[in-house]
Amino acid sequence: MNQPQTNSATGSDNQSNGSLLDQAQQLIGQENLGNLLNQVGPSLKKAGSSIGKLSTTQKIVGGALILLGAVVLTTRGKNSASTEPDDTATLRELLYFVNDRIEGYQRAVNESQDAQKRGYYKQLVSQSQRFANELNAYLRELGGGRETSTTLKGKLYRRWMDAKAAVTGSDEKAILGANIFGEEWALKAYEDALSSQSLTGELRQEVERQYAQSQKTYEELKQQQAQQ
Repeated sequence: MNQPQTNSATGSDNQSNGSLLDQAQQLIGQENLGNLLNQVGPSLKKAGSSIGKLSTTQKIVGGALILLGAVVLTTRGKNSASTEPDDTATLRELLYFVNDRIEGYQRAVNESQDAQKRGYYKQLVSQSQRFANELNAYLRELGGGRETSTTLKGKLYRRWMDAKAAVTGSDEKAILGANIFGEEWALKAYEDALSSQSLTGELRQEVERQYAQSQKTYEELKQQQAQQ
């Protein structure tokens, strides 16, 4: 999450993502995947820690996907520094994760079989879309256009969840766990944006407001998890 991404980085993701699973499967047979995951950042380590309940093959494929994402993010972070002003770059980076939030909760809507939970997830999709629209309005004012891309890390995580669901199925507990993990990513993105000091005035107030609502959502999701 700490590596900035540019339009060129995210714009090419759709072309490269199709081969990521194939690349991951080529790594099956490698040992000590945990040692490899120790080379990635804290957020990706969290994803790696959730692999423990899967089969050996799933562990390796899932972990390889995460590792590949870390390698790509690190490479792009070194080779494609943003030329945008700090406030524009910070806002765009945040939008990548807000767009991840939309995709994550839409996935939950599509997979959940619980009518009450699906209704709640739909509310969170709408909330995330409002967040994105509000931030994009500020981005346009700054001359940055509209940002609808998601992060490569988010794409990899959803791809891994697809692979997991295809083998083990999806249940409400797993869906909720994925939502909690996604909300943790969103919270970290808001914290990074606010700590940069590049956002000021009404824009900063809007980001703070969204951060507070994301914190409330996270607490509600954790409460649901405790009740399971």
